[in-house]
Amino acid sequence: MLSMNKASPRFWYINFLPHSTLQRFYQPFKPASLQTTSRATVKDSQTTFVLISQSLTNPSISYSNLLSQCVASKSLTSGLELHAHLIKFGFSRDSSLRNHLVTLYSKCCRFGYARKLVDESSEPDVVSWSSLLSGYVQNGFVEEALLVFTEMCLLGVKCNEFTFPSVLKACSMKRDLNMGRKVHGMAVVTGFKSDGFVANTLVVMYAKCGLLDDSRRLFGRIVERNVVSWNALFSCYVQSELCGEAVDLFKDMVRSGIRPNEFSISIILNACAGLQDGILGRTVHGLMLKMGLDLDQFSANALVDMYSKAGEIEGAGCCFSGNCSPDVVSWNAVIAGCVLHEHNDWALMLLDEMKSTGTCPNMFTLSSVLKACAAMGFKELGRQLHSSLIKMDADSDLFAAVGLIDMYSKCEMMDDARRAYDLMPKKDIIAWNALISGYSQCGDDLEAVSLFSKMCNEDIDFNQTTLSTVLKSVASLQAIKVCRQIHTISIKSGIYSDFYVINSLLDAYGKCNHIDEASKIFEERTWEDLVAYTSMITAYSQYGDGEEALKLYLQMQDANIKSDPFICSSLLNACANLSAYEQGKQLHVHAIKFGFMCDIFASNSLVNMYAKCGSIEDADRAFSEIPNRGIVSWSAMIGGYAQHGHGKEALQLFNQMLRDGVPPNHITLVSVLCACNHAGLVNEGKQYFEKMEEMFAIKPTQEHYACMIDLLGRSGKLNEAVELVNSIPFEADGSVWGALLGAARIHKNIELGQKAAEMLFDLEPEKSGTHVLLANIYASAGMWENVAKVRKLMKDSKVKKEPGMSWIEIKDKVYTFIVGDRSHSISDEIYAKLDQLGDLLSKAGYSPIVEIDIHNVNKCEKEQLLYHHSEKLAVAFGLIATPPRAPIRVKKNLRICVDCHTFFKFVCKIVSREIIVRDINRFHHFKDGSCSCGDYW
Repeated sequence: MLSMNKASPRFWYINFLPHSTLQRFYQPFKPASLQTTSRATVKDSQTTFVLISQSLTNPSISYSNLLSQCVASKSLTSGLELHAHLIKFGFSRDSSLRNHLVTLYSKCCRFGYARKLVDESSEPDVVSWSSLLSGYVQNGFVEEALLVFTEMCLLGVKCNEFTFPSVLKACSMKRDLNMGRKVHGMAVVTGFKSDGFVANTLVVMYAKCGLLDDSRRLFGRIVERNVVSWNALFSCYVQSELCGEAVDLFKDMVRSGIRPNEFSISIILNACAGLQDGILGRTVHGLMLKMGLDLDQFSANALVDMYSKAGEIEGAGCCFSGNCSPDVVSWNAVIAGCVLHEHNDWALMLLDEMKSTGTCPNMFTLSSVLKACAAMGFKELGRQLHSSLIKMDADSDLFAAVGLIDMYSKCEMMDDARRAYDLMPKKDIIAWNALISGYSQCGDDLEAVSLFSKMCNEDIDFNQTTLSTVLKSVASLQAIKVCRQIHTISIKSGIYSDFYVINSLLDAYGKCNHIDEASKIFEERTWEDLVAYTSMITAYSQYGDGEEALKLYLQMQDANIKSDPFICSSLLNACANLSAYEQGKQLHVHAIKFGFMCDIFASNSLVNMYAKCGSIEDADRAFSEIPNRGIVSWSAMIGGYAQHGHGKEALQLFNQMLRDGVPPNHITLVSVLCACNHAGLVNEGKQYFEKMEEMFAIKPTQEHYACMIDLLGRSGKLNEAVELVNSIPFEADGSVWGALLGAARIHKNIELGQKAAEMLFDLEPEKSGTHVLLANIYASAGMWENVAKVRKLMKDSKVKKEPGMSWIEIKDKVYTFIVGDRSHSISDEIYAKLDQLGDLLSKAGYSPIVEIDIHNVNKCEKEQLLYHHSEKLAVAFGLIATPPRAPIRVKKNLRICVDCHTFFKFVCKIVSREIIVRDINRFHHFKDGSCSCGDYW
């Protein structure tokens, strides 16, 4: 506690300001007259003259009583006239009357008049100074109030039990903890700390300054706590968003025997609203009715607000209907509740009803309705509300302006959102975040990142919301350098430890395909949560590392973290990438058990998983069980049929989709063209390609052209394919020239192959597939010198051939094979099985197709190399490790070669097994000596 010199009548420890500083609050005092109060109504003037005449004829009605009535009603006009009357008849020097006048002028914001009266006093009067101080505080002039208090102390005016609450309230409003502590010290020294009003305002002051523990300790020292003391503490906790603690304190008060009043109930109802706890709110409502407390307007609005925020809109409606005279606050509460719980159509209907009752919406009403327009995409209504805000001169208000930015952003009107932002006179971090979020949501990720860069360059503060939003755009752009920069910024600014920032960084690194950095962040986090696991599992799945995704899922289960539909969807995609059919089936069971199949993302992923694991029948069943199929559902199933070579079924399903009123997107049409390609449906493919813009308003992209060129090339229409390449209205990419190169390989067109390869060397110099295909073309023509040149070019360019790899799933484990692989634990058995199959196949008429091997070695060595292809090793292992008659499912990272294709047709017939091979282009179902592709691939 601060010390004080007891011999001094003044408090020298206060930092006083020079008296000249206070002169700016003085206004010239003009004698009161009717001209100076021309704004007053005739009724006020008439009332004053009646009262004055009564005081002259009836001495029992004193000037003091008349001024008290003026103070209570804030009747400035009447007060000015009374002041003039007092001057005229010589009563203006009466200290009691002067104090009433000071109080009146202070409450009515006529501080120049009030200060003049205070200065005219022959002796400093604590009542006058306290009245002036109180007036400043009540009207929000906090700085002026503290200056007046400082001058009081300088003049030696002793504070009383009315002075301390006013100045402490000023400290609370300004969050001036240092001044508050000094005033606290004065209250202790002068003996007013035990006064009820002073103690209560001290409790509030410390709480408002963020020291809730100190506030609670002071509250505990109040000897005689009354309901006002408890209310002060409740309100502080509620305003600090510690609603649960506020409810606990309320329970303590009731248990202590203190009866709540209307204010107690209103505060706790606000706490229930903050907690969105309708059950607790109903209990408090029942307590209020049981105690017979009056339902004033404030309590009625608190009830409506509580039920609305708790999502009990019917309860809110009942309380609202029971309010005989709902004000704008009542309407705002029920409208905001509807918007909060996504009953946006109700909110708009309530707005119309509000207008029909004659209640004018205010800025808060329109801000809530703007959210409803944003959610429902009502652009025109949003513009009308904007016009209303302009007429109210509220469009420049920060809260309203942010609502406009949000509304225009969600309605995909970013030019209007930017204009609303640019017109803001002062932009805070919420406005910046709203605009950045808008650009990010509308897919303009580059602009979102640019805005953040502008924030940093202009030294504008940002928060975790800013970083999380920008990282979402960074992830979409796959801008790894920007991601690393934001990572560094988050560490320097101290925001890195934030839950949302860490998960956003994890997601961004994952989508930028920097799995090591994402994994490092994942391992360094200090908590276990579903979002982090979802981001990491999704990253592994998208990166093609399905095995790690499945391992992480097991780790998540060990941590007792419950899965959700998003995790399930990512894991199903991981299984799809691995062709892990058995594990995919187990996840399907898991999804059914936990009710995830009602989620559209999980359902679509299930269709995709079964299709990519080779079971189109299971995919079809999963598709038929989706109740509300969207475009993704249809596209997944059409794509599945296309991959399996069921072209006609894919086109039938596409036509069914159109009959159901679902318009296709560009992905659907890629699947349709692929279906035509894999089934050799040239005419149908040409028809859809040529009419896609006319029928579906979708312009062909690189993918569509690549599919069409591949279709024409495979069918032998090389001239048409070349013409189509030349007609592309933009520069063709690698997929287009790759399709042409593939067609040249199939039909052994050396000239066309060379031209396509030259283009690919420029576009994709790092890819080995171009060199391999060109070498195959030369090898098939016996041009071994050219093959050697291609190999030398690869060596000089440091391009490494992608090794052929195959995967097979056995008993929930995925096994990987490469060409000539001998790393497996039962490699001897696998090669013995291949030798056994070789003997059986030779007797059945199989002969290795050595012409496809580009190695310049003798025939026996070529045969040996062909026998050791990765897919053959995987199938041999499958024959050993799976039960008889069970299908064998293998995934290959490259296109299956002609020899392996022929080999499997013989094997499936000899061993009476179905062999399903998924290569980079499509599925091959080998059964009874033939393949589902009809040798067209």
